[in-house]
Amino acid sequence: MLNRQTGLAWKYHDLTRHSYFSVRSSPHYLDWENRPSPFKVYPDAPSIALPRELAPSGYPLLEAIAFDGQGGEAERTPTLEELASLLFYSAGVLRTKTYPAGVIYFRAAACAGALYPVEVYVACKDIEGLAAGVYHFSPGDFSLKCLRKGDHRSIIVDAAGGEPRVARAPVILIYSAISWRSSWKYRDRAYRYHYWDNGTIVANALAMARGLEVPASLVMGFVERDINRLVGIDGERELALSLLAFGLDSQGAPPAPVPVDLNQSTIPLSAREADYPSIREMHAASSLADEEEVAAWHEGKYEKVVPPASGRQVPLSAPGNDSLPGDSIEEVIARRASTRRFARKALPFQDMSIILDRSTRGFSSDFGHSPCAQLNDLYAIVNRVDGLEPGAYFFRRGDGALELLKGGSFSDKAAYLTLDQALGGDSAFTLFFMADLKGILESFGNRGYRAAQMESSVVGGKAYLAAYALRRGATGLTFYDDDVTEFFSPHAAGKSCIFAVAVGVPGKRPIY
Repeated sequence: MLNRQTGLAWKYHDLTRHSYFSVRSSPHYLDWENRPSPFKVYPDAPSIALPRELAPSGYPLLEAIAFDGQGGEAERTPTLEELASLLFYSAGVLRTKTYPAGVIYFRAAACAGALYPVEVYVACKDIEGLAAGVYHFSPGDFSLKCLRKGDHRSIIVDAAGGEPRVARAPVILIYSAISWRSSWKYRDRAYRYHYWDNGTIVANALAMARGLEVPASLVMGFVERDINRLVGIDGERELALSLLAFGLDSQGAPPAPVPVDLNQSTIPLSAREADYPSIREMHAASSLADEEEVAAWHEGKYEKVVPPASGRQVPLSAPGNDSLPGDSIEEVIARRASTRRFARKALPFQDMSIILDRSTRGFSSDFGHSPCAQLNDLYAIVNRVDGLEPGAYFFRRGDGALELLKGGSFSDKAAYLTLDQALGGDSAFTLFFMADLKGILESFGNRGYRAAQMESSVVGGKAYLAAYALRRGATGLTFYDDDVTEFFSPHAAGKSCIFAVAVGVPGKRPIY
């Protein structure tokens, strides 16, 4: 049972820690001629065009991301148009731009390096406009490629150990990652990026599901082998990451026969691929082999210990729904982008409060026994926020307040900690997601490492969207692992940095 051999997760984590020395002693040059294609193409699979005329939900983004997934459990089967909306606004291509070197495809969700390693598969019963089957979502031409006909959801239900949200879902999305797309640039550390990229997609999908008034839940406990076979992936080059149960149906899924192996060819992504064994080893170490291991995963409970406040606390200043911008989910996602330059201007403390309040209320998942039982803690370096002293803070989620750990101007330090990127210091504030990996791995095994990465990015993705709803800018950043822990210690002693998001006023790019 590799999942309980937590030394394997530590081995991967230690291997992929960034430090000032490691980054400079191991340079990596990008082979642009061999860059992987951002699209997986099934040339022979039957294609079903998705509807492009999508009725807008009109649902305010800042209300949607604040939904914690509790309640609202009325039965609801999405239509093809609603499925198309969720796919388009979470993983679709919103626009393109042509350069002399080629075409850039701008997706709905943020993705590290615009490499788009995450693939989406759909398993469904008969729904309005779509026959039961297993499909691959093709964002390039906005279509579904039919891989299997018939209702195969029970395969997923069994793989997930009968998890109730999966068992009653009329539509189940399966997310995977093709490692080469990320490892082309990020090498061994790409496995972390898989979950960061998946998490931002899920953040968008959960918001859209709320706007469509269709229940949705993230599920990360399942037997990889069965999911791999269903969608025809090998579990080494392409890895199953998570499931999203979409909709609620009291009838559940009928029994399905064991699926035969798929024989669908795909077009190669690039001329050659480099192998990074650490990614395959980490995925295998955190995979679940049978229903017994899935049950143990679902029974895991992580009890976070939050120390009493010792510094000055500043309560958040977050208004209610009636006083918030009412821009819809679709409007915000359509204008979202990753900020490439901040103007070093201040944001009001109310903006920071709204972003923290709305993004951290939790979401429905199969890890953590309540929305408040989140795996990650949030720390912040405040550079320039009107009404808040510059310094290092800990977000006391339960108290709705920021605790001052140390005051002072740390803009230069924030830029250094985020891998010497000016964005970290030019922002109004930069959030650092930090987790007690020792406790999480003890509770969930190596798969807890996946969950910590995923949760940070779902919450980070919500913060991203909240910033754009307020017409601000945001971007995800990587970091020098141990230096972040040292900076926020002694409060953060024993914690590991998982993800970082910078928020601020977008600045104009320099013209050369």
